[in-house]
Amino acid sequence: MFLEVVGAEYIEDYKIRITLNSGQCGIIDFKDELWGPVFEPLRNIELFRKYQISKAFGTIEWENGADIAPEFIEEKLKREDARTYCS
Repeated sequence: MFLEVVGAEYIEDYKIRITLNSGQCGIIDFKDELWGPVFEPLRNIELFRKYQISKAFGTIEWENGADIAPEFIEEKLKREDARTYCS
């Protein structure tokens, strides 16, 4: 089974609650990840909030072409105490 994002809900600031098809879920703060030419425009909170789940790639993506790999999201969920926010 390929790892995919199946749910994403904006919380606040640069935080999104993400659910993976593996059952893992939690809130990730992407504030420190928004560097580099593709991600820096997303520091504008209005642009950041306009993400969507890509059916083709199984991750979250933005209009400017930025996306976050599900494997990176999974690692963030493992490192952060994010799972306590799942219901």
